[in-house]
Amino acid sequence: MTTGQSHLPNPTPSHAARAHSFNAAAAQYAANRPSYPSALLDAVEEEAGRSLTGARVVDVGAGTGIATALLHARGADVVAVEPGEGMAAQFHTTLPDVPIVRGNGNALPLADDTADFLTYAQAWHWTDPARSVPEALRVLRPGGALALWWNTSALDVDWIADSSARISRFFGIDVKAEQSKAADRTDLADPSGALRFSRRVVRWSRRVPLDTHLANISSHSAFLVTPEERRTAFLAEERGHLLTVFPDGVVEETYDVLLLVAVNS
Repeated sequence: MTTGQSHLPNPTPSHAARAHSFNAAAAQYAANRPSYPSALLDAVEEEAGRSLTGARVVDVGAGTGIATALLHARGADVVAVEPGEGMAAQFHTTLPDVPIVRGNGNALPLADDTADFLTYAQAWHWTDPARSVPEALRVLRPGGALALWWNTSALDVDWIADSSARISRFFGIDVKAEQSKAADRTDLADPSGALRFSRRVVRWSRRVPLDTHLANISSHSAFLVTPEERRTAFLAEERGHLLTVFPDGVVEETYDVLLLVAVNS
């Protein structure tokens, strides 16, 4: 990619525009986004002090069902909540036997005291904690757990740090600073202080073709709302950078899953 206009930051899209952007890219999201390691669900159980097997679990902001599938395989009785039409349609394709209802964490379409777990995989940041925290406490049974998690880039890995720096320059933001702030401050999850979160980090990695890695990057909302010409030019340049690191065209992505768990006392 050449310098100049292609590097100018985009006008900042609205929060709603970024949230809705996933619906048109649901198939891309399902095919290329990373899942989560089994050790993450082990950590959820340890922090919650109860098993997922046989538990009533509500997976909120379920998207295409990446986390829902893992919870279902663990033996949980799962119902998914997803606001987006495109994402919900892809979910039905992937997990036709798992119930899904339309809704979001700010106004859960669920009765009081009905869930042993509420889980949010890559989704809590799309909620308004002033509304989603009271909703979580309403729906959770006493002793139930709210579990929030995010795959975050392992920035101590050199090639990932370099790639993140290029993305930072492209969008005119400091990805490292934003990720560090989110990782260090559990009060961002609940500014009211009504919940007391424990915090865990689980590292894992996956090896994927370069095309999958680039499709994963471009399935994030910041890229989805970027004009296609700019997005395509950036990804072409990024491909060149990564081929110098992974000449065989297979990328090893490394993630630190940030997990926050709060128990409803």
